[in-house]
Amino acid sequence: MSKHVAIIVLNWNGKEDTRKCLISLQALTYSHVEIFIIDNGSTDGSKEVFRKEFPTLRLIETKVNLGYAGGNNVGIEIALKEEFDFVFVLNNDTVVDPGIVEAFLSGFSEAKVGILGAKIYRMDEPNRLDHLGGLWNPKKIDFDYVGYRAMDGEKYSCSKELDYVCGAALMMRREVLEKVGLFDPRFFLFWEEADFCFRARRAGFLVKNCPEAKVWHKISASFTGGKPHAAYFIWRGRLLWIEKNFSGAKKFFYFARLLGGKFPAFFFSKQMRKVQLLLQKCAGKDTQRNKVRIQQIDAALCGMQDYLFKRFYAGRSKNFMNCD
Repeated sequence: MSKHVAIIVLNWNGKEDTRKCLISLQALTYSHVEIFIIDNGSTDGSKEVFRKEFPTLRLIETKVNLGYAGGNNVGIEIALKEEFDFVFVLNNDTVVDPGIVEAFLSGFSEAKVGILGAKIYRMDEPNRLDHLGGLWNPKKIDFDYVGYRAMDGEKYSCSKELDYVCGAALMMRREVLEKVGLFDPRFFLFWEEADFCFRARRAGFLVKNCPEAKVWHKISASFTGGKPHAAYFIWRGRLLWIEKNFSGAKKFFYFARLLGGKFPAFFFSKQMRKVQLLLQKCAGKDTQRNKVRIQQIDAALCGMQDYLFKRFYAGRSKNFMNCD
């Protein structure tokens, strides 16, 4: 019997990117799929475009921006209720290979595999990888990206077990969702797929990349790590992720390094850069780069503070959305 796959595409004010993604999905060679467009409170006319150009696809409106985790959860809950066998979560700024669903399903022939990540290429360099996922590095207290910005080659042609796979394009068994739950909406943006993959691994499922499942990712400049609002979510999520996935001495050590080391270092750096900024202004020099760095540091500090005060979901991210 053919497996039924729910494909969830989350949109927030990204109608042009989402449109290209949906066009690529309409060329899929696997027929037992249903595409759900989850509109995350867009104000750019997205919904009208989707209704007009893609009338056969299911458009679900959240009315407000629930973030990556909360928005995708809306679609996942529907997929579970309607008893789909697999859920494919896909970023809206991607285009897919027509055979991607068959490639994923072939990867799930290994019974213990619960989550598969696609081979994700950069859209601006079609043969260069974005990244496939990550392996935890306790010395860095962060993940080492696998395949980050590497040219594709034999090294990346085999499926490998990873600690997490990139949330831009991942497919999961319904059994995983039934056993470990959905994405944790407190993350809002960043770290939620790493948390989900770790929960799945603790429950006995394997997390692997699928080299034959190919996706090209635009990699939106709005959410790169150098942007202040990205720094806010990355640092807040990092602490929440550690809280959820470690205990005892490891957890204490990681928090001591990040909150006891990084927080005061960032605070001191911010004050020094403010002095530098004042001197630059007095000398008539360009201050833009320094301003951006101060905003990044401020966002990281706010992210750490909001973790401590348990301000999750969107939190204070709006304070940094218009920073350049």
